[in-house]
Amino acid sequence: MLATVVRIADAGPPWRLATAFVIGLPAGAAAASLIREPVVQVTSSAPLLIAAGLLVGFGTRLGNGCTSGHGVCGIGRLSRRSLMATLTFMAAAAVTVFISRHLVGA
Repeated sequence: MLATVVRIADAGPPWRLATAFVIGLPAGAAAASLIREPVVQVTSSAPLLIAAGLLVGFGTRLGNGCTSGHGVCGIGRLSRRSLMATLTFMAAAAVTVFISRHLVGA
């Protein structure tokens, strides 16, 4: 959605809808914090968090959508691409868990 907002050439309704969504995310968080003060403990450094956010954004763009979007919406509309993406995500997750628990011992 952020990529849609950044592309100014797209001046149709999807651009406006994406802009409203992207603006609404921090605005909604700010409104919620006025009602109840959030208790958040960040234990990682700012550069690490920024790098992680950029990698997630890159992966979402590379995969043509996020994991839950492919899994919930894509499979729900019988998209073959989303089915394959979800199977790939789940297989990678299973391999990661196996390696971290049984081979690395984390």
